[in-house]
Amino acid sequence: MEKEKNVLQHIDHIATWPVISFVIFFIFFLCLLWWVFSTDKKFIQKMSELPLDAQDRPTDKKQSL
Repeated sequence: MEKEKNVLQHIDHIATWPVISFVIFFIFFLCLLWWVFSTDKKFIQKMSELPLDAQDRPTDKKQSL
């Protein structure tokens, strides 16, 4: 049982994987922040109103005729 507990400690360069994961997450987070602050405010407003616009439109094409 003791042998299974220490499996990860014997893998070479095991500490690099958490660092790589953190770097990928951090780059993704920075890209997301850049997109949020650089996106046109009209686009954000249009997207925020889409759920409200969908309720006004009939979903069945027969009803719209």
